[in-house]
Amino acid sequence: MSRPPLPPFTRESAAQKARLAEDAWNSRDPARVARAYSPDSVWRNRSDFLQGRAAIIAFLAAKWARERDYRLIKEVWAAADDRIAVRFAYEWHDEEGHWTRSYGNENWEFDAAGLMRRRLASINDRPIASTERLFHWPLGPRPLDHPGLSALGL
Repeated sequence: MSRPPLPPFTRESAAQKARLAEDAWNSRDPARVARAYSPDSVWRNRSDFLQGRAAIIAFLAAKWARERDYRLIKEVWAAADDRIAVRFAYEWHDEEGHWTRSYGNENWEFDAAGLMRRRLASINDRPIASTERLFHWPLGPRPLDHPGLSALGL
């Protein structure tokens, strides 16, 4: 199975890959997201270490059960050969309605078929008031006319 765009990445193909990932994550569908990763994909997400699609699906299902009304924006930081570095931010609230903006960086490594074989994510959380939210669109993919991270000053 091939998941274009394929390495080696240009700035443009890396941006396309990041937008496809952003759209998948904004679907909040763990199985859809996991299809972009190699069957033996290795993750570090904060202090969690995962391997394989089944672990990714379980992790994401638990994540989105906690992180409600999740909305994510990704932006390419750098790309070369089979690797892409992105920065991201996402907003969500807990079951009590407390909002958080999570900021982070990811390093991605892909196989020849365009499946991500390694994802290393470092993430920090900042509580925000609901009036500080910047990601306003219906659940699902970010509309094409919605500003990205740089345009939002993040």
